[in-house]
Amino acid sequence: MLFLLPGAGSKAGEPGKLRILLLGDSTTIGSVCRQVDPSGPHLEQVLAQAIQAETGRPAASIEVINQGRDGETIEGLLASNRYTKEIQPLGSLDYVFIRYGINDSVRRADFNTNFPLDYHELIQRLRQNFPNAVIVPTFIIPYLGPERDQTINGLIQQVAESEKLPLFDLHAVYQAQLEHGKNALNYRRYPLAKIPNHQRGLAAPFLSGDEVRLMDNRLDPHFGHLPGWYDDRHPNLAGYHAIAAATAQFLAPRLNPTEPGK
Repeated sequence: MLFLLPGAGSKAGEPGKLRILLLGDSTTIGSVCRQVDPSGPHLEQVLAQAIQAETGRPAASIEVINQGRDGETIEGLLASNRYTKEIQPLGSLDYVFIRYGINDSVRRADFNTNFPLDYHELIQRLRQNFPNAVIVPTFIIPYLGPERDQTINGLIQQVAESEKLPLFDLHAVYQAQLEHGKNALNYRRYPLAKIPNHQRGLAAPFLSGDEVRLMDNRLDPHFGHLPGWYDDRHPNLAGYHAIAAATAQFLAPRLNPTEPGK
C-alpha cells in the first residue's frame, strides 16, 4: 500500500527546510494506524511537531518523509526497484533514520552474516545519493522478545560502529515507556472468529473485514483474557508519539548544538 506522505514526491527541499527521511518496515509506516484513524496525526506530522517543541524550529520548516513499508527488509528494498524509483530521487536530505531488522531476522537467509552486509550496502548507497545527510542506524523497538531483539540490535550496533555513524537507541527509550503499561503502546488486532459469539456485538464498531482493530484499550475488559489478544506488538498512535518524542530528543542537541537538552 502506498501512502501519499509529506515530501514523498519532492525532488528537492525548499531552502532552509530541514528534511528527514525515515526508512523501515511496518513499525515505521504504521499502515494499520492510518487505516483505523486516517486523520492521525501520524509519525511524520508528530515528529515535526515534536522537533518544534524541542528546538523552537517551526514545524512548517520541517519535512519528514516516511518511506517505511509493511514487511520490508533491507534486501527487499535494495533488490527491488523501490530504492531507485522512490528513495534515490528525493533530493537533498539532512537526516536519514534506518530502522530495519524485524522482518530481516525472519526472512533473510543466514541473517547474522547477511543482514550486516545488507546494512552496509544500504549505507553506501545513501552516502552516494545523499552526501550531505547524517545517516542514523536505529535500534528496533521491543518486538520479538528480549533475546531476539538484542541479537538484532547488536548487529545494528556493530554496523554503526564500523561505519562511524551515530546510533539511535530507540529500543531503550520505548522500553522505558512500556513501564507505564506493557500494552499501552501497541494496537489491538484480533480475528473476529476467536471472539465468543455472544460478545461479538461489543466488537462490531471496531471491525475491519474479519478483524477487530482499535488503537486503545477500550475492549481489554471484555477480551483481554482471550489468548493472543495482546500479541500484536505494532505501535498504536501513542506508540508513534513515543517514537517521535524520542527521535526529536535525539535530534535536539544536534540541531541546537549550543543549547544541549533544549
